[in-house]
Amino acid sequence: MDSRRLIDRRHLDFLLHEVLAVDDLCRYSRFAEHGRETFAAALDLAEQVALDKFLPHNRKADLHEPQLVDGKVALISEIGEAVAAFCAAGFPAVLADYDRGGMQMPFVVGAACDALFCSANAGTIAYPTLARAAANLLEVYGTAEQKRLYMQPILEGRYFGTMCLSEPQAGSSLADLKTTATPQPDGSYRMSGAKMWISAGDHELGENIVHLVLARLPDAPPGVRGISLFIVPRWRVEADGSRGARNDVRLAGLNHKLGQRASVNTFLKFGEQGDCVGYLVGAPHNGLAQMFHMMNEERIGVGLSAIQQAAASYQYALAYARERRQGRHPDQKDATSPAVALIEHADVRRMLLLQKCYVEGGQMLAFDAALLVDRQHDADERVREQSHLLLELLTPIVKAWNSDYALRANDLAIQVFGGYGYTRDYPVEQCWRDNRINPIHEGTNGIQALDLLGRKALMRDGAALRLLLERIAQTCAQAAADATLAPFAADLQRAASLAGTVTQAAG
Repeated sequence: MDSRRLIDRRHLDFLLHEVLAVDDLCRYSRFAEHGRETFAAALDLAEQVALDKFLPHNRKADLHEPQLVDGKVALISEIGEAVAAFCAAGFPAVLADYDRGGMQMPFVVGAACDALFCSANAGTIAYPTLARAAANLLEVYGTAEQKRLYMQPILEGRYFGTMCLSEPQAGSSLADLKTTATPQPDGSYRMSGAKMWISAGDHELGENIVHLVLARLPDAPPGVRGISLFIVPRWRVEADGSRGARNDVRLAGLNHKLGQRASVNTFLKFGEQGDCVGYLVGAPHNGLAQMFHMMNEERIGVGLSAIQQAAASYQYALAYARERRQGRHPDQKDATSPAVALIEHADVRRMLLLQKCYVEGGQMLAFDAALLVDRQHDADERVREQSHLLLELLTPIVKAWNSDYALRANDLAIQVFGGYGYTRDYPVEQCWRDNRINPIHEGTNGIQALDLLGRKALMRDGAALRLLLERIAQTCAQAAADATLAPFAADLQRAASLAGTVTQAAG
Protein backbone atom coordinates (compact mmCIF):
# COMPACT_ATOMS: atom_id res chain seq x y z
CA MET A 1 0.00 0.00 0.00
CA ASP A 2 1.08 3.55 -0.69
CA SER A 3 1.83 4.96 2.76
CA ARG A 4 1.36 8.50 1.50
CA ARG A 5 -2.38 7.89 1.52
CA LEU A 6 -2.12 8.45 5.27
CA ILE A 7 -2.64 12.18 4.83
CA ASP A 8 -5.77 13.47 3.10
CA ARG A 9 -4.83 17.10 2.43
CA ARG A 10 -7.92 17.68 0.33
CA HIS A 11 -10.17 16.91 3.27
CA LEU A 12 -7.96 18.87 5.69
CA ASP A 13 -8.09 21.93 3.44
CA PHE A 14 -11.87 21.55 3.17
CA LEU A 15 -12.25 21.55 6.96
CA LEU A 16 -9.97 24.54 7.49
CA HIS A 17 -11.10 26.79 4.68
CA GLU A 18 -14.62 25.77 3.67
CA VAL A 19 -16.05 24.77 7.05
CA LEU A 20 -14.06 26.72 9.65
CA ALA A 21 -13.07 29.66 7.43
CA VAL A 22 -9.69 30.03 9.11
CA ASP A 23 -8.78 32.74 6.59
CA ASP A 24 -11.07 35.06 8.56
CA LEU A 25 -8.53 34.98 11.40
CA CYS A 26 -6.29 37.21 9.30
CA ARG A 27 -8.47 40.17 10.23
CA TYR A 28 -7.08 39.91 13.77
CA SER A 29 -4.00 42.05 14.28
CA ARG A 30 -2.01 39.08 15.57
CA PHE A 31 -2.46 37.18 12.30
CA ALA A 32 -2.69 40.14 9.91
CA GLU A 33 0.51 39.23 8.07
CA HIS A 34 -0.82 35.78 7.26
CA GLY A 35 -3.16 34.53 4.57
CA ARG A 36 -4.21 31.35 2.87
CA GLU A 37 -0.84 31.19 1.14
CA THR A 38 1.20 31.22 4.35
CA PHE A 39 -1.16 28.70 5.97
CA ALA A 40 -0.77 26.41 2.97
CA ALA A 41 3.02 26.84 3.02
CA ALA A 42 3.16 25.75 6.68
CA LEU A 43 0.96 22.72 5.97
CA ASP A 44 2.98 21.80 2.88
CA LEU A 45 6.18 21.93 4.90
CA ALA A 46 4.66 19.88 7.73
CA GLU A 47 3.43 17.28 5.25
CA GLN A 48 6.84 17.02 3.62
CA VAL A 49 8.72 16.63 6.90
CA ALA A 50 6.12 14.18 8.24
CA LEU A 51 6.32 11.95 5.18
CA ASP A 52 10.08 12.19 4.67
CA LYS A 53 11.33 12.04 8.27
CA PHE A 54 8.61 10.78 10.61
CA LEU A 55 6.69 8.13 8.72
CA PRO A 56 9.64 6.00 7.48
CA HIS A 57 10.78 4.99 10.98
CA ASN A 58 7.34 4.57 12.54
CA ARG A 59 7.52 0.76 12.41
CA LYS A 60 11.23 0.59 13.24
CA ALA A 61 10.75 2.65 16.38
CA ASP A 62 7.92 0.34 17.40
CA LEU A 63 10.15 -2.73 17.00
CA HIS A 64 13.19 -1.11 18.62
CA GLU A 65 11.91 0.69 21.71
CA PRO A 66 14.10 2.94 23.88
CA GLN A 67 16.72 1.17 25.97
CA LEU A 68 18.73 2.15 29.02
CA VAL A 69 22.40 1.86 28.06
CA ASP A 70 25.15 2.95 30.47
CA GLY A 71 22.68 5.14 32.35
CA LYS A 72 21.41 6.92 29.22
CA VAL A 73 18.38 6.53 27.01
CA ALA A 74 19.30 5.00 23.67
CA LEU A 75 16.96 5.77 20.76
CA ILE A 76 17.18 4.73 17.13
CA SER A 77 18.99 7.43 15.17
CA GLU A 78 15.98 8.19 12.96
CA ILE A 79 14.11 9.71 15.92
CA GLY A 80 16.83 12.31 16.40
CA GLU A 81 16.93 13.03 12.68
CA ALA A 82 13.16 13.55 12.54
CA VAL A 83 13.09 15.81 15.58
CA ALA A 84 16.01 17.82 14.21
CA ALA A 85 14.12 18.28 10.92
CA PHE A 86 11.02 19.40 12.82
CA CYS A 87 13.08 21.96 14.73
CA ALA A 88 15.01 23.13 11.67
CA ALA A 89 11.68 23.81 9.94
CA GLY A 90 10.72 26.15 12.80
CA PHE A 91 7.78 24.18 14.17
CA PRO A 92 8.74 24.51 17.87
CA ALA A 93 7.97 28.23 17.42
CA VAL A 94 4.99 27.88 15.08
CA LEU A 95 2.76 29.71 17.59
CA ALA A 96 5.38 32.05 19.07
CA ASP A 97 5.60 35.79 18.54
CA TYR A 98 7.64 37.19 15.67
CA ASP A 99 9.98 38.95 18.09
CA ARG A 100 10.84 35.56 19.59
CA GLY A 101 11.65 34.13 16.18
CA GLY A 102 8.27 32.47 15.83
CA MET A 103 5.82 32.05 12.95
CA GLN A 104 2.93 33.59 14.96
CA MET A 105 0.52 31.17 13.30
CA PRO A 106 -3.04 30.66 14.56
CA PHE A 107 -3.40 27.81 17.03
CA VAL A 108 -5.75 25.98 14.66
CA VAL A 109 -3.18 26.03 11.84
CA GLY A 110 -0.50 24.79 14.23
CA ALA A 111 -2.88 22.00 15.27
CA ALA A 112 -3.43 21.07 11.63
CA CYS A 113 0.34 20.85 11.12
CA ASP A 114 0.62 18.66 14.22
CA ALA A 115 -2.14 16.43 12.85
CA LEU A 116 0.04 15.53 9.89
CA PHE A 117 2.90 14.49 12.19
CA CYS A 118 0.53 12.52 14.43
CA SER A 119 -0.71 10.49 11.47
CA ALA A 120 2.85 9.71 10.45
CA ASN A 121 4.39 8.90 13.84
CA ALA A 122 2.53 9.48 17.09
CA GLY A 123 5.52 8.55 19.24
CA THR A 124 8.29 10.70 17.80
CA ILE A 125 6.19 13.86 17.58
CA ALA A 126 5.75 13.79 21.37
CA TYR A 127 9.26 15.15 22.00
CA PRO A 128 8.92 18.56 20.33
CA THR A 129 5.21 19.10 20.98
CA LEU A 130 5.55 18.50 24.72
CA ALA A 131 8.42 20.97 24.72
CA ARG A 132 6.35 23.55 22.85
CA ALA A 133 3.51 23.20 25.36
CA ALA A 134 6.01 23.80 28.18
CA ALA A 135 7.20 26.94 26.40
CA ASN A 136 3.63 28.15 26.02
CA LEU A 137 3.09 27.76 29.77
CA LEU A 138 6.23 29.75 30.53
CA GLU A 139 5.10 32.44 28.12
CA VAL A 140 2.05 33.00 30.36
CA TYR A 141 3.44 32.42 33.86
CA GLY A 142 7.24 32.69 33.65
CA THR A 143 9.30 35.70 34.61
CA ALA A 144 11.30 37.56 31.97
CA GLU A 145 14.41 35.77 33.21
CA GLN A 146 12.74 32.35 33.06
CA LYS A 147 11.58 33.03 29.53
CA ARG A 148 15.08 34.02 28.47
CA LEU A 149 16.82 31.07 30.08
CA TYR A 150 14.30 28.27 29.53
CA MET A 151 11.52 29.21 27.11
CA GLN A 152 13.54 30.79 24.30
CA PRO A 153 15.88 27.79 23.89
CA ILE A 154 12.79 25.55 23.54
CA LEU A 155 11.44 27.78 20.78
CA GLU A 156 14.83 27.54 19.07
CA GLY A 157 14.71 23.75 19.21
CA ARG A 158 17.73 23.47 21.51
CA TYR A 159 15.90 22.56 24.74
CA PHE A 160 13.04 20.14 25.32
CA GLY A 161 10.42 20.06 28.05
CA THR A 162 8.19 17.79 30.09
CA MET A 163 5.30 17.93 32.54
CA CYS A 164 5.92 16.06 35.80
CA LEU A 165 2.66 15.46 37.66
CA SER A 166 2.03 11.80 38.52
CA GLU A 167 3.88 9.94 41.24
CA PRO A 168 4.25 6.18 41.76
CA GLN A 169 1.98 6.08 44.81
CA ALA A 170 -0.58 8.64 43.59
CA GLY A 171 -1.18 8.22 39.86
CA SER A 172 -3.91 10.62 38.80
CA SER A 173 -4.68 11.65 42.40
CA LEU A 174 -2.60 14.82 42.48
CA ALA A 175 -3.91 15.68 45.93
CA ASP A 176 -1.67 12.86 47.22
CA LEU A 177 1.61 13.95 45.63
CA LYS A 178 4.60 14.06 47.98
CA THR A 179 7.37 15.80 46.05
CA THR A 180 8.65 18.73 48.11
CA ALA A 181 10.38 22.04 47.42
CA THR A 182 12.40 23.69 50.20
CA PRO A 183 13.22 27.43 49.87
CA GLN A 184 16.90 28.43 49.73
CA PRO A 185 18.51 31.79 50.63
CA ASP A 186 19.29 32.54 46.97
CA GLY A 187 15.62 32.29 45.96
CA SER A 188 15.90 28.81 44.47
CA TYR A 189 14.39 25.62 45.93
CA ARG A 190 15.73 22.17 46.76
CA MET A 191 13.50 19.55 45.18
CA SER A 192 12.95 16.05 46.57
CA GLY A 193 10.64 13.33 45.28
CA ALA A 194 9.84 11.00 42.41
CA LYS A 195 7.69 11.27 39.28
CA MET A 196 6.32 8.42 37.19
CA TRP A 197 5.04 8.11 33.60
CA ILE A 198 7.03 11.10 32.35
CA SER A 199 6.91 11.17 28.56
CA ALA A 200 10.16 12.31 26.93
CA GLY A 201 11.59 12.53 30.44
CA ASP A 202 15.19 11.70 29.54
CA HIS A 203 17.05 11.57 26.24
CA GLU A 204 19.98 13.06 24.34
CA LEU A 205 18.04 14.88 21.62
CA GLY A 206 18.90 18.40 22.77
CA GLU A 207 21.12 20.44 25.02
CA ASN A 208 18.77 20.36 28.00
CA ILE A 209 15.37 19.21 29.29
CA VAL A 210 13.16 21.65 31.20
CA HIS A 211 11.03 19.67 33.63
CA LEU A 212 7.91 21.44 34.89
CA VAL A 213 7.35 19.81 38.26
CA LEU A 214 4.42 19.95 40.67
CA ALA A 215 5.56 19.93 44.30
CA ARG A 216 4.67 21.16 47.79
CA LEU A 217 6.26 23.95 49.78
CA PRO A 218 6.85 23.35 53.53
CA ASP A 219 3.85 25.52 54.47
CA ALA A 220 1.56 24.08 51.79
CA PRO A 221 -2.05 23.31 52.75
CA PRO A 222 -3.21 19.73 52.05
CA GLY A 223 -4.80 18.67 48.79
CA VAL A 224 -4.52 20.24 45.36
CA ARG A 225 -4.67 23.76 46.82
CA GLY A 226 -1.20 23.20 48.24
CA ILE A 227 0.56 22.46 44.96
CA SER A 228 3.15 24.78 43.40
CA LEU A 229 4.90 24.65 40.03
CA PHE A 230 8.66 24.60 39.52
CA ILE A 231 11.18 24.66 36.69
CA VAL A 232 13.68 21.86 37.27
CA PRO A 233 16.26 21.71 34.45
CA ARG A 234 18.16 18.53 33.70
CA TRP A 235 21.26 20.70 33.41
CA ARG A 236 21.56 23.91 35.40
CA VAL A 237 21.65 27.09 33.34
CA GLU A 238 24.03 29.94 34.08
CA ALA A 239 22.97 33.60 34.08
CA ASP A 240 24.47 34.09 30.62
CA GLY A 241 22.40 31.22 29.23
CA SER A 242 25.25 28.71 29.03
CA ARG A 243 24.75 25.19 30.31
CA GLY A 244 26.11 24.57 33.77
CA ALA A 245 26.51 21.51 35.98
CA ARG A 246 24.24 18.48 35.88
CA ASN A 247 21.25 18.91 38.18
CA ASP A 248 20.30 16.21 40.67
CA VAL A 249 17.61 14.72 38.41
CA ARG A 250 18.15 11.01 37.92
CA LEU A 251 16.65 8.52 35.53
CA ALA A 252 15.45 5.64 37.72
CA GLY A 253 13.98 3.47 34.98
CA LEU A 254 12.01 3.16 31.77
CA ASN A 255 8.40 2.08 31.38
CA HIS A 256 8.03 -0.39 28.51
CA LYS A 257 4.82 0.49 26.71
CA LEU A 258 2.15 -1.20 24.64
CA GLY A 259 2.41 1.47 21.94
CA GLN A 260 3.91 4.83 21.01
CA ARG A 261 7.25 3.23 21.76
CA ALA A 262 9.27 5.91 19.97
CA SER A 263 8.58 8.30 22.87
CA VAL A 264 10.51 7.22 25.93
CA ASN A 265 8.48 7.02 29.16
CA THR A 266 10.43 7.44 32.37
CA PHE A 267 10.58 7.15 36.15
CA LEU A 268 12.50 10.17 37.48
CA LYS A 269 13.94 10.89 40.93
CA PHE A 270 14.62 14.42 42.11
CA GLY A 271 17.17 15.22 44.83
CA GLU A 272 18.52 11.79 45.72
CA GLN A 273 21.85 13.48 46.43
CA GLY A 274 20.18 16.45 48.11
CA ASP A 275 21.20 18.85 45.37
CA CYS A 276 18.27 19.21 42.97
CA VAL A 277 17.67 22.89 42.18
CA GLY A 278 14.27 24.18 41.11
CA TYR A 279 12.73 27.59 40.49
CA LEU A 280 9.20 28.63 41.39
CA VAL A 281 6.88 29.52 38.51
CA GLY A 282 4.21 32.08 39.30
CA ALA A 283 2.54 32.35 42.70
CA PRO A 284 3.00 29.72 45.43
CA HIS A 285 0.20 27.14 45.88
CA ASN A 286 -1.17 27.95 42.43
CA GLY A 287 0.72 25.30 40.51
CA LEU A 288 -2.14 23.11 39.42
CA ALA A 289 -4.03 26.02 37.87
CA GLN A 290 -0.84 27.04 36.05
CA MET A 291 -0.18 23.48 34.90
CA PHE A 292 -3.68 23.32 33.46
CA HIS A 293 -2.51 25.77 30.79
CA MET A 294 -0.19 23.05 29.52
CA MET A 295 -2.57 20.20 30.31
CA ASN A 296 -5.48 21.72 28.41
CA GLU A 297 -3.28 22.31 25.38
CA GLU A 298 -2.10 18.71 25.63
CA ARG A 299 -5.67 17.45 26.02
CA ILE A 300 -6.62 19.00 22.70
CA GLY A 301 -3.41 17.52 21.32
CA VAL A 302 -4.27 14.07 22.69
CA GLY A 303 -7.72 14.23 21.15
CA LEU A 304 -6.25 15.29 17.82
CA SER A 305 -3.51 12.65 17.94
CA ALA A 306 -6.07 9.97 18.76
CA ILE A 307 -8.32 10.82 15.86
CA GLN A 308 -5.32 11.02 13.51
CA GLN A 309 -4.35 7.48 14.47
CA ALA A 310 -7.90 6.55 13.53
CA ALA A 311 -7.51 8.49 10.29
CA ALA A 312 -4.32 6.59 9.49
CA SER A 313 -5.86 3.17 10.14
CA TYR A 314 -8.92 4.18 8.09
CA GLN A 315 -6.74 5.10 5.12
CA TYR A 316 -4.93 1.78 5.43
CA ALA A 317 -8.23 -0.11 5.65
CA LEU A 318 -9.71 1.79 2.72
CA ALA A 319 -6.70 1.03 0.53
CA TYR A 320 -6.72 -2.63 1.56
CA ALA A 321 -10.46 -2.98 0.90
CA ARG A 322 -9.99 -1.60 -2.60
CA GLU A 323 -7.03 -3.83 -3.41
CA ARG A 324 -7.87 -7.12 -1.69
CA ARG A 325 -10.14 -9.38 -3.74
CA GLN A 326 -12.02 -11.93 -1.71
CA GLY A 327 -15.41 -13.63 -1.97
CA ARG A 328 -18.36 -12.86 -4.18
CA HIS A 329 -21.70 -11.12 -3.96
CA PRO A 330 -24.48 -13.19 -2.35
CA ASP A 331 -26.27 -13.56 -5.67
CA GLN A 332 -23.15 -14.84 -7.43
CA LYS A 333 -23.51 -18.61 -7.31
CA ASP A 334 -20.71 -19.41 -9.75
CA ALA A 335 -17.68 -20.38 -7.66
CA THR A 336 -15.44 -19.94 -10.69
CA SER A 337 -16.37 -16.28 -11.16
CA PRO A 338 -13.71 -13.69 -10.23
CA ALA A 339 -13.54 -12.60 -6.59
CA VAL A 340 -14.67 -9.06 -5.88
CA ALA A 341 -12.84 -6.35 -3.98
CA LEU A 342 -13.59 -6.30 -0.26
CA ILE A 343 -15.08 -2.84 -0.58
CA GLU A 344 -17.94 -4.30 -2.62
CA HIS A 345 -19.18 -6.26 0.40
CA ALA A 346 -21.91 -4.43 2.30
CA ASP A 347 -20.50 -5.16 5.77
CA VAL A 348 -17.06 -3.90 4.77
CA ARG A 349 -18.59 -0.68 3.44
CA ARG A 350 -20.48 -0.34 6.74
CA MET A 351 -17.24 -0.60 8.71
CA LEU A 352 -15.42 1.84 6.45
CA LEU A 353 -18.24 4.38 6.63
CA LEU A 354 -18.33 4.14 10.43
CA GLN A 355 -14.60 4.83 10.55
CA LYS A 356 -15.02 7.76 8.20
CA CYS A 357 -17.77 9.21 10.41
CA TYR A 358 -15.72 8.86 13.58
CA VAL A 359 -12.63 10.35 11.94
CA GLU A 360 -14.25 13.32 10.23
CA GLY A 361 -16.44 14.10 13.23
CA GLY A 362 -13.47 13.91 15.59
CA GLN A 363 -11.30 16.07 13.37
CA MET A 364 -14.01 18.71 13.14
CA LEU A 365 -14.45 18.66 16.92
CA ALA A 366 -10.72 19.07 17.56
CA PHE A 367 -10.17 21.80 14.98
CA ASP A 368 -13.27 23.67 16.13
CA ALA A 369 -11.90 23.70 19.68
CA ALA A 370 -8.51 24.84 18.37
CA LEU A 371 -10.21 27.68 16.51
CA LEU A 372 -11.76 28.82 19.79
CA VAL A 373 -8.24 29.43 21.11
CA ASP A 374 -7.72 31.88 18.26
CA ARG A 375 -11.15 33.50 18.64
CA GLN A 376 -9.96 34.81 22.00
CA HIS A 377 -7.92 37.36 20.01
CA ASP A 378 -11.12 38.94 18.68
CA ALA A 379 -11.63 42.66 19.33
CA ASP A 380 -15.19 41.98 20.50
CA GLU A 381 -15.21 41.20 24.22
CA ARG A 382 -18.36 39.12 23.86
CA VAL A 383 -16.73 36.90 21.22
CA ARG A 384 -13.69 36.45 23.44
CA GLU A 385 -15.81 35.54 26.45
CA GLN A 386 -18.01 33.08 24.55
CA SER A 387 -14.99 31.46 22.91
CA HIS A 388 -13.37 30.97 26.30
CA LEU A 389 -16.54 29.43 27.75
CA LEU A 390 -16.99 27.01 24.87
CA LEU A 391 -13.33 26.04 24.92
CA GLU A 392 -13.49 25.25 28.62
CA LEU A 393 -16.51 23.02 28.05
CA LEU A 394 -15.27 21.32 24.90
CA THR A 395 -11.69 20.53 25.99
CA PRO A 396 -12.56 17.42 28.06
CA ILE A 397 -14.96 16.33 25.31
CA VAL A 398 -12.26 16.63 22.63
CA LYS A 399 -9.92 14.52 24.70
CA ALA A 400 -12.38 11.86 25.84
CA TRP A 401 -14.72 11.48 22.86
CA ASN A 402 -11.94 11.43 20.31
CA SER A 403 -9.77 8.94 22.19
CA ASP A 404 -12.77 6.67 22.81
CA TYR A 405 -14.18 6.66 19.30
CA ALA A 406 -10.74 6.65 17.67
CA LEU A 407 -10.13 3.27 19.27
CA ARG A 408 -13.44 2.05 17.89
CA ALA A 409 -12.31 3.13 14.45
CA ASN A 410 -8.96 1.36 14.91
CA ASP A 411 -10.84 -1.78 15.92
CA LEU A 412 -12.98 -1.60 12.79
CA ALA A 413 -9.87 -1.14 10.63
CA ILE A 414 -8.42 -4.34 12.06
CA GLN A 415 -11.72 -6.06 11.32
CA VAL A 416 -11.61 -4.96 7.68
CA PHE A 417 -8.20 -6.62 7.34
CA GLY A 418 -9.49 -9.77 9.02
CA GLY A 419 -6.81 -12.12 10.28
CA TYR A 420 -4.09 -10.09 8.59
CA GLY A 421 -5.10 -7.08 10.66
CA TYR A 422 -4.33 -9.00 13.83
CA THR A 423 -0.75 -9.56 12.76
CA ARG A 424 2.24 -7.25 12.52
CA ASP A 425 2.37 -7.74 8.78
CA TYR A 426 0.09 -4.74 8.42
CA PRO A 427 0.18 -1.43 10.34
CA VAL A 428 -3.37 -1.29 11.73
CA GLU A 429 -2.51 -3.27 14.86
CA GLN A 430 0.17 -0.69 15.69
CA CYS A 431 -2.34 2.11 15.17
CA TRP A 432 -4.55 0.46 17.81
CA ARG A 433 -1.64 -0.04 20.21
CA ASP A 434 -0.38 3.49 19.71
CA ASN A 435 -3.87 4.82 20.36
CA ARG A 436 -4.64 2.80 23.49
CA ILE A 437 -2.77 5.24 25.74
CA ASN A 438 -4.94 8.19 24.72
CA PRO A 439 -7.97 7.37 26.93
CA ILE A 440 -5.51 7.21 29.86
CA HIS A 441 -2.90 9.96 29.77
CA GLU A 442 -3.44 13.69 30.32
CA GLY A 443 -6.24 12.69 32.68
CA THR A 444 -8.15 9.45 32.14
CA ASN A 445 -11.46 9.69 30.36
CA GLY A 446 -13.18 9.13 33.69
CA ILE A 447 -11.39 12.22 35.00
CA GLN A 448 -12.49 14.12 31.90
CA ALA A 449 -16.09 13.15 32.73
CA LEU A 450 -15.67 14.42 36.28
CA ASP A 451 -14.17 17.65 34.96
CA LEU A 452 -16.95 18.09 32.41
CA LEU A 453 -19.89 17.43 34.73
CA GLY A 454 -18.39 18.53 38.02
CA ARG A 455 -16.89 21.82 36.88
CA LYS A 456 -17.26 22.81 33.24
CA ALA A 457 -20.99 22.19 32.76
CA LEU A 458 -21.83 23.96 36.02
CA MET A 459 -19.43 26.91 35.87
CA ARG A 460 -21.09 30.31 35.91
CA ASP A 461 -24.44 28.67 36.54
CA GLY A 462 -24.22 26.59 33.38
CA ALA A 463 -23.39 29.46 31.01
CA ALA A 464 -21.07 27.38 28.81
CA LEU A 465 -23.56 24.53 28.52
CA ARG A 466 -26.38 26.91 27.61
CA LEU A 467 -24.20 28.54 24.98
CA LEU A 468 -23.34 25.16 23.43
CA LEU A 469 -27.00 24.10 23.42
CA GLU A 470 -27.97 27.40 21.76
CA ARG A 471 -25.44 26.84 19.00
CA ILE A 472 -26.62 23.28 18.47
CA ALA A 473 -30.20 24.57 18.24
CA GLN A 474 -29.16 27.17 15.65
CA THR A 475 -27.46 24.50 13.56
CA CYS A 476 -30.48 22.21 13.81
CA ALA A 477 -32.79 25.04 12.73
CA GLN A 478 -30.65 25.70 9.67
CA ALA A 479 -30.47 22.01 8.79
CA ALA A 480 -34.23 21.58 9.21
CA ALA A 481 -34.75 23.66 6.06
CA ASP A 482 -33.15 20.86 4.03
CA ALA A 483 -35.51 17.93 3.50
CA THR A 484 -32.65 15.43 3.52
CA LEU A 485 -31.11 16.78 6.73
CA ALA A 486 -34.34 17.55 8.59
CA PRO A 487 -34.81 14.11 10.23
CA PHE A 488 -31.21 14.12 11.47
CA ALA A 489 -31.58 17.67 12.77
CA ALA A 490 -34.67 16.62 14.71
CA ASP A 491 -32.83 13.66 16.25
CA LEU A 492 -29.89 15.86 17.22
CA GLN A 493 -32.13 18.51 18.76
CA ARG A 494 -33.96 15.90 20.85
CA ALA A 495 -30.67 14.42 22.06
CA ALA A 496 -29.21 17.86 22.87
CA SER A 497 -32.34 18.92 24.74
CA LEU A 498 -32.32 15.71 26.77
CA ALA A 499 -28.62 16.10 27.61
CA GLY A 500 -29.20 19.69 28.71
CA THR A 501 -32.24 18.85 30.82
CA VAL A 502 -30.56 15.94 32.58
CA THR A 503 -27.31 17.82 33.22
CA GLN A 504 -29.05 20.90 34.58
CA ALA A 505 -31.29 18.77 36.80
CA ALA A 506 -28.31 16.85 38.17
CA GLY A 507 -26.45 20.12 38.82
